Amino acid sequence: MALEPYIGNRLFTPLVIYNEGGLLTLYAIGDIHGCLNPLKSLIEKINPKKSDTLVFLGDYIDRGPKSKEVVDFLLSLDQKYRCIFLRGNHEAMLLHYLSGGPWGRYWELNGMEATLRSYGSIKNIPDRHMDFFKATKLYYENSKYLFVHAGIRPGIEMAKQSEQDLLWIRDEFIYSKTLLKGKIVVFGHTPKFGGPLILKDKIGLDTGCVYGGNLTALRTKDLKFFTANCGVPAKKQY
Repeated sequence: MALEPYIGNRLFTPLVIYNEGGLLTLYAIGDIHGCLNPLKSLIEKINPKKSDTLVFLGDYIDRGPKSKEVVDFLLSLDQKYRCIFLRGNHEAMLLHYLSGGPWGRYWELNGMEATLRSYGSIKNIPDRHMDFFKATKLYYENSKYLFVHAGIRPGIEMAKQSEQDLLWIRDEFIYSKTLLKGKIVVFGHTPKFGGPLILKDKIGLDTGCVYGGNLTALRTKDLKFFTANCGVPAKKQY
């Protein structure tokens, strides 16, 4: 959740990985927001195999106390498993802040302070972490699912979706029907407390971890959910 910018309907060249699926097990993991202990607990519960795929839906940083440590942990997971790291609007705000992009001004209002405390300062963000943020993808899809941080604009083909919608959209996506024929959209970004949002054509995995809710993962082959409680919410909500 964040204060949302508007920069028009600018289109982009999709940063996308495509996989036809198959028999391999895939887990999708919701918004982490600097909550290291729930992330570790969730991965322990999942107990992935080396052949499994882990798709992270973005928002690794901000609000929670351990953004730096979360990224370190994700990089370590990437050495053991096949990991797909999607970009969240919070990673986008950080990148825009450093590059002078239009979303940078929103970062100060959406958890920047907690991230800078974790790193010490903006100058202390390691190059390998910056490479991680820059390498995040806007969406990932296989034959049955589309994974994206916020959602998609109804009626627009994927190649023409705007970056703003993929990272920021809410109600226009959530309350729409039958977005992609034959596919379920798995997304984060919009918190739902008490459990994941489960609809016919979409599944929301942001269950408000940093606000004292849960960090949630989905195993797609049997639609089984895994959760880890975040405990005490962040002291300051941005």
